[in-house]
Order: sequence, then C-alpha cells, then structure tokens
Amino acid sequence: MKTLRTFLFLSFLPVLPLFASDKISRRILAMQKEVWQEWTQRWQVESATASPAPFLPLPRPAADKPLEATLTWHVPDSLEPHAEWRMFHGTKGERPAAGFPCYLYLHGSGPSESEWHTGLVLANRFDDAPSLWFVPRIPNEAGWYRWWQRGKQWALQQLLRHVLASPDVDAARLYLLGISEGGYGSQRLSSFFADYLAAAGPMAGGEPLINAPAENLSHTAFSFLTGANDATFCRNLLTERTGQTLDSLARKYPGEYVHRVELIPHCGHGIDYSPTTPWLSRHRRTPQPRHFLWENFEMDGVKRNAFFNLEVLEETAEGRTAYEFTAHAETNELELKVWNVTYETAQSDSRWGIPLVFHRHLSPAPHGRLRVFLSPELADLSRPLRLSVNGKTLFRGKAKVEKRVMERAVALFGDPLRLFPAAVEVEW
Repeated sequence: MKTLRTFLFLSFLPVLPLFASDKISRRILAMQKEVWQEWTQRWQVESATASPAPFLPLPRPAADKPLEATLTWHVPDSLEPHAEWRMFHGTKGERPAAGFPCYLYLHGSGPSESEWHTGLVLANRFDDAPSLWFVPRIPNEAGWYRWWQRGKQWALQQLLRHVLASPDVDAARLYLLGISEGGYGSQRLSSFFADYLAAAGPMAGGEPLINAPAENLSHTAFSFLTGANDATFCRNLLTERTGQTLDSLARKYPGEYVHRVELIPHCGHGIDYSPTTPWLSRHRRTPQPRHFLWENFEMDGVKRNAFFNLEVLEETAEGRTAYEFTAHAETNELELKVWNVTYETAQSDSRWGIPLVFHRHLSPAPHGRLRVFLSPELADLSRPLRLSVNGKTLFRGKAKVEKRVMERAVALFGDPLRLFPAAVEVEW
C-alpha cells in the first residue's frame, strides 16, 4: 500500500525541468512527498468536509423513490444562515490510472429540488466517462439563489481541496459547468478560481465582463454556448461580447486563451447541452504557467489572496488590482507588471440597464507587497535570478529551497501541482 501511495503521489507531479540540478531535484521531490503526505493526513482528520474514499458510482434517478444527498456539508452561518451544501456525487466508468477527471455541475434557478434532480439526470447522461461528478443543490432560494455568493465560494473551495487531496482524482483535470443560473455562476466562478480549473463550460448564461474578467482565463479552456435568440437579460449579447474579448486576448497571447464561444442558431434559452463535457474533457490544467494575467476582483465582498504562484500580502487600492507575470527561462528573470484597474461603462442595454461594453483603464500600482512562489518549472533555482516589478529590479540573488515555503504553499492552495519549494517576497 505504501508503494502504491508513493506512485499515486508521484503521478501528480510534473517532470522537473532538465536544468534543475540532480541534487536540487532529489531534495524537492523528497520534500514534496513528505509535505503532501502530511497535508492530506491532516486534511482527512481536521476538515469538516472530508469524506470516506473510495468514491461510489454516481446514483441514478428512480421514479419510484426520492433520492437522498450522498454528501452534505454545513456552510458557516457567518457566510450564509441555515445553509447546507447537499450533493449527489459519484463516479462513471472505471478509474483511469491517473485518477478520475472531476466535474462540478451548477443547476438553474427553477425550484431547487427539481433542478437538482435534473442535474443528476444530465450528469448521468453526459458523454464523459470515466469521470467523477459532484452535483450540489443550492442551499437556499430567493435572495440566496446565486452560485457566486460567499457561502458557495466557501463550499467550492472546500470541494477543490477535497478532491485534490484524493489519490482517486486526476488533479490536472478539474472542470466546472452550469446552465442558466448555473451558467452565470460557472462563468463568474471560473474567472475567480481559474488557477484550479482545466476548463469551464457555462451554458445559457451571460455575465457582464466586469463580473467575470476574461483575462483570468489565460490557461483555462472556456466553452460558452447560448441560444442566439436568448435575449432575456441580454444573455446572447453578453455571450457574444465574451467571445469577442477572448478572440482579442487569443490574438494578443497565442496559445493561452483556448475557447469556444457560440450562439446556437434558432435557439432561445433551451439548447443542446451535450456538446459541453466532451469538449471540456480534452483539456488539462497548466498549474504553473510562465505567463499569465490576473485581475483580482471582489465577488460578494470577497477577494482572492493568491492566484497561480502569487500571494497577495498587500494591495494598493481598495478596488481591483491586475497582475501580469512572466518567467523568462533564457535569462532566469521574472517580470511582474501590477496595475490598479477601473471600469467605465461605454454601452448599456436600454431595457434592463445591463452594462454591455466597458472601457478598462489600467494605471501602475504605486505600492504593494507580494510573495512570488517559485519552482524549477519557473526558474533555475541553482542560479541567481532577477525579479522586477513595473520595470524596477526588487530582488537579485538565489531563492532558497525551504520546507516551510512548501508548507505555506500547500496551506494556501491545497494543490499537489503547486508544491512550490521556494519564494521571494517583494515590496514597492
């Protein structure tokens, strides 16, 4: 059993680059194994949301009896009162050698009981086996019927750590999708948590991009299908605008913004949902990209404090801050650009007053403090490196490989693909 666990853990990890010295590579791999094992054992003991493994087959709806949740988590009352995150969950097909791809489905805004059961029907019907599925029911209706609210953010964070701590899940294949209200939720949440996702697939939705910055999807494949005639709340116009923005980003950053955004001809709010999961399933995470954009935006009063390999220790503005990270392999230089972000509405819908088009303004952030996590994927840790922010060199030297850094990274991300062994802290 010990040998199997070691193999499963090592299968999570990317191959260390050839320029990492043998000594550093061996030390990092040994440290990663130890830190991850300690983390998963502690998570299983301490977490209020851990559940027994292995996963059982996904239940199937039956006409003659009601279905009960296979997993229930209690959301802290401080985030949402009297809220239970009840889920159907389970597997389809046989476990692949690398573990199951994992899908999270968010239902629409009809009566939650029937929408939840419809989600289970769809999860069983979609063509994506072998797979692991989680189909939650919205905890409360009325004003709480939004998947991006803080209580649901907490539950999604718990779910991410829950599945990433399991050796039965392929950490490189996490997918988020939803329909209608779940389309809005999956669009917002995929921008907010893009660094965890291989791909996302909102359907029959459409958010103003101020609510879900497309820039954050630089390494999250994105499918968005909406009926061409789905004009209620400007869903078709907003879907089209998302596609145009992603087209522009893909031209500027080739290979980074993989997307399929389509308005389905002759369709209103109801479309064929089946093409989404086969498209999502073709994509894998890029957990440590050498280049990415991140707009740190507030969602229901909450902001992220980390993204990919950046940890925010202090930001200048109370509003939004945008980051661009680049790792130059040939020179061992790390470059950060940091801006304060403001939006100006350029066009709104005349019926609902929904903003459709924005001008996005960037100005250099005059002050901030960051921890930049590093690995042999991002820099040659055996040589001195240089890190600059907005053109000014703030660090020059070697970054130390330390267990405490890796422990900080695993506590921050709970992610076997981001067990960073080194970090540099900068302030400007």
